[in-house]
Amino acid sequence: MHLVYADASGQVYDHPELLGLGRNAEFLSEIFEEELIPLPEGATLVSLPHTRPVGIDPESGDMVPVPGEVNAVGALLPQGYTRLLLPGYVKTDREQKLPLFGYTAVVWKDNSFYVAARLSDDPERWNPRNCDPAELEVSVKRLTEKYPENRLYEHLSHCALGYECLTASNTFLQRWEGAVPVSFSCNAGCFGCISEQPDDSGFPAPQTRLKFKPSVDEVVEIMLEHLKTEDSIISFGQGCEGEPSTQAPTIIEAIKKVRSITQTGYININTNAGLTDHIRGIVDAGLDLIRVSTISALDDHYNAYYKPRGYTLKNVERSLRYAADKGVFSSINYLIFPGVTDREEELEAMIDFAKRTDLKLIQLRNLNIDPESYLELIPKAQSEAIGMKQAIEILERELPNTIIGSFTRVPPQKRLVT
Repeated sequence: MHLVYADASGQVYDHPELLGLGRNAEFLSEIFEEELIPLPEGATLVSLPHTRPVGIDPESGDMVPVPGEVNAVGALLPQGYTRLLLPGYVKTDREQKLPLFGYTAVVWKDNSFYVAARLSDDPERWNPRNCDPAELEVSVKRLTEKYPENRLYEHLSHCALGYECLTASNTFLQRWEGAVPVSFSCNAGCFGCISEQPDDSGFPAPQTRLKFKPSVDEVVEIMLEHLKTEDSIISFGQGCEGEPSTQAPTIIEAIKKVRSITQTGYININTNAGLTDHIRGIVDAGLDLIRVSTISALDDHYNAYYKPRGYTLKNVERSLRYAADKGVFSSINYLIFPGVTDREEELEAMIDFAKRTDLKLIQLRNLNIDPESYLELIPKAQSEAIGMKQAIEILERELPNTIIGSFTRVPPQKRLVT
């Protein structure tokens, strides 16, 4: 499995002698055969600026940086795939930050590219090839013309056509999981937020945030258009908005109006769940699914990344527990990072957290971040990292009643709200 690198123009090469390495957090690591899968369809190879690739000399066993004007190469995985190792590199300029993507180790093996990753869920519905651009344009035109006063449809049309957001696209194609953003504000200051960053963060936000407060009628129109099939899901809490529960009154009234008209489909919220009283109101209004974003079940790690304003991880736990007790299908959006997520203290805390909150699903998501900046931010390790492959297998073994996957799904039994 040979090292892969890129020249100054971005052309990718396999090294004729050096073997590829990965990284667990700050440590360069050997890549094992069982950690590799062929480069998935839809993956992208990218050159990592201001980095130097490091390989291993198969004869001496020494780690060797590649000389010259070259950069390390990483793979950006499609949804449904979980990375097991970061690319093997060292920074040539630590002041320079990598764009907000989830970089995965890639090597050349058997005349093909391979990545250190695993398939965690069926990615078919989230494959971009299932979103026909011509069909999408027709659907956008139809719904924006049908609801010319609805600012949310106008906002989502940019998400679908400009950013190629598949959830926004589903809203117009009226299938699977669709989006209904509601919030322009947030009660957390997430490090590396994808929709809003301070000017001095060094991380340009890759998309713009919702700029207005939608009306209940605008929200209801989108929900009713989407909830027409039994497996349809409409979701509050998108990458283009802040924390949806800050707009709890709008969400609660919208859910009640929609459920007075139809019981078809599922209503989901993607949330940090810090505003427990607001979450309770949303649950009681008729929520079916909740997905809570977290990076850790340890307070100091959680606080370092999310920078919560006016809430704690204990509030998050109370929200999840309340939702579970009311029959809501509960899950977490678990942001993982090789060499951190698989630390023993992290793993033990997450298993306990999942049991206390009766989690039904853990959605593994690759953390999109500059690795060095993230590692400087979070608490130092208290134990060894055991490897992501082993960590996921432990989660599966210790949480037999919790699905380990990547995507929101409909529960086996629909919640009844009286």
